[in-house]
Amino acid sequence: MKSLFTIVFLLIIQIFSAQEEVYANGIFNFEENKAQKIFTDWTRVRQEPNINSTIQDSLQTNQQILILKKEEKVLQLGERSANWYKISYQKGDKTSEGYVWGGNLAIGYRNKNGYDFLFGLTKTVDRKDKQFNQNVRQNVASIKVVEGNKLIDEVSFDTGSGESLNFGSFTIESNHKLKNVEFTLKAAVSGEACGVAGYDQYVLFKDKKLIALPQLMNVGDADVYYHTEEFIFPNDKGGIPNAFIFKMEEMEKDENDKEKKKSASKTYLWNGNSYQLK
Repeated sequence: MKSLFTIVFLLIIQIFSAQEEVYANGIFNFEENKAQKIFTDWTRVRQEPNINSTIQDSLQTNQQILILKKEEKVLQLGERSANWYKISYQKGDKTSEGYVWGGNLAIGYRNKNGYDFLFGLTKTVDRKDKQFNQNVRQNVASIKVVEGNKLIDEVSFDTGSGESLNFGSFTIESNHKLKNVEFTLKAAVSGEACGVAGYDQYVLFKDKKLIALPQLMNVGDADVYYHTEEFIFPNDKGGIPNAFIFKMEEMEKDENDKEKKKSASKTYLWNGNSYQLK
């Protein structure tokens, strides 16, 4: 009898687990009737919004599309969860419609000096957490620079787990007075809940090349704890020529509600082509 109860209990757990709803990451929430771009090269266009549907076409990176409708169905691959979208697109003189998975679309895209820059997610991988001696799942993102439909360069970087994919942004900034740099790209993702890390990735653009700087991480838990990281560039207050300064500050309250703070900094030298730790 005890074995029977155990079997029934396990079946109930399996049923509830199967019914657990999957929610899309906020960064893959795209507006209807708005233009968007394909990020993943040779993204499959399907007849219906599911992974088993017939493939009717494939689209290259930087292909512009129009979002017609966001479907309710969500597909999770690794730590990435996104809705399916009904889209329309043009190839030559022909306009077609179909369905694509939102995780294959660009989180953000920009155009400058004749180049298109796209920010998106590429995959989920296992990374070794040395502190806890275990594997953790991490999403990998990248920034691509494209001229027409030709990929010029690409850099990749981690963006944490799915919890850190609630908000995303992609902007172009000045060269921050770094020698020979045309301008700077900044990609960012962050979560909604307390204690979920956000990540800022600065990338320099020069001579058709993308140069990723060390990644910045910020996290906080109400007024109990915070950890912040930032760069001080030459054009910032306190900046120095031909270098950028990494600054970290951390605060944690003890059992007596007393704040304990610590900070650190290090300087990276920039020679016009690359950087190195001073």
